[in-house]
Parts: sequence; structure tokens; C-alpha cells
Amino acid sequence: MTQYIHSENMDGVLVISFNRPQKKNAINSAMWAGIRDVFRAAAEDDTIVCALLCGNGEHFCAGADLASFGEPDTDPQALFNAAALAVAEFDKPLVAAAQGVAVGGGATVLFHADIVYAADTLRLRLPFASLGLAPEWGSSYMLQANIGAQKAAELFYTAEWVDADKALALGIIAAVLPEQELRGHALARAREIARWPVNSLREIKRSLRMHHLPAIKAAMAAEQQAMARQAGSAENIEAITAFMEKRAPDFRNL
Repeated sequence: MTQYIHSENMDGVLVISFNRPQKKNAINSAMWAGIRDVFRAAAEDDTIVCALLCGNGEHFCAGADLASFGEPDTDPQALFNAAALAVAEFDKPLVAAAQGVAVGGGATVLFHADIVYAADTLRLRLPFASLGLAPEWGSSYMLQANIGAQKAAELFYTAEWVDADKALALGIIAAVLPEQELRGHALARAREIARWPVNSLREIKRSLRMHHLPAIKAAMAAEQQAMARQAGSAENIEAITAFMEKRAPDFRNL
């Protein structure tokens, strides 16, 4: 576990919180390892019936911390892959409560939640095209499965910002609440779920979602290959350089 991932078993509901609010909960290597470990442990612990994923502070999660890719003695890609798989393989109900920004991995993790509640402050984005990169976390499959192919394609290709009302209309989230009510509402709903037998909930989760796991893993493998081709490409370097220089990227003259 890490100081950046908090977890607390609240009467059968494991509340898992991203806890790096000063960085908008951007995920570094220690957090990827923490996500992997907490979800694997929760899957094996029968005192945990349901999980609730949250972000401390004003924002849910700003995605991967690019600075972590320069950390010594770590393999951020391997840590990310293990964390993503641990979430995808979690076979108990997963509720999420999202507020503020949810970008990149901070957005795509939500597609693995069974129910997502959002604050009216939510702003979600899949920035991969704008970064010269490819999708991740099985999102190329999960978003289509959740909202349909054309709507998913529009969000991926345009890299547009999606506010809470549009996310609700698309079916990405279940309900929009005032930010001050979000955590309490999500916890109350998770506690309602946690009243029921854990093995029954496991079988419902398997019936609803886990039969998709082979397709999710196939999507993850394709995404990893695509990311390997694009990471460090001319487009990716131009996108990062433009971001650092606070200018619009120019992909036409590469």
C-alpha cells in the first residue's frame, strides 16, 4: 500500500481513495502498485462485499503522472498493466464517485465501475488523440460496450471535454449530484449493495460483466501494442512539447 492510495473497510464496503490531491490525484508508479495491490486483496477478502472508488480533494483523477515515467528503478508500463488488470478482474460490485477532472486513466478506470455517480463539477476527457497516443485500460472495448460504438468513437476521435450532463445523457454515469452530496450518496448506495451475500453478488457481477473479460484482455493487448508504437513518436513528442510550451500542437508538418 502507499500513502497515495487510502482504503478503509466500512461494514463491507471498501472505500478506496486516490490521495494525491495536490497533483489532482495524477497516478505515479507507487499509486499504480497500490491500485494493483488493493484490488487484488479486496477480491480475496470475503469481509469486503463491495468497493467504492473515490478521489480525495477537488478532482477524481488527472490520469497518469508523466513525471513517473522518469522515476529510477521502476517500470511504469508494467505497473500500469498490472493495475489495469487487477481492476478489470475485480469480481465484486464496484461503485465510483467522480468529481472535477477525470482524464485519461482517470476517466477510463470509470468504465470498469458497475455504477458511477458524478458531481456536477465533473469534466471527463479521453485525450489520447491529442497526445498522439492510443487508448488504454481496455477502454477501446469498454466504452463501446457501455455507450455504443459511434458515441465512443466520437469521444475518442475528438478528445473533447465531457461535462456531467453530457456524461449522464451518454450513459457513462448513473446520476449527477451536488459535489457536497456525492461521497455520501455513493457510500449509501454501496452500503445498500453490501447488505447482500457476497457470493450472490459475485455471480451477478460474473453474469453482467466478467464474461466480457476475454474481450477486455484482447483490447488491452491491442492497446499496449498501439501505445508502444505511438509513445515517443513524432506526434507524441510534438504534443508534449506543445503542452509544455503552452501552444497548439502542429501535427501536419511532421
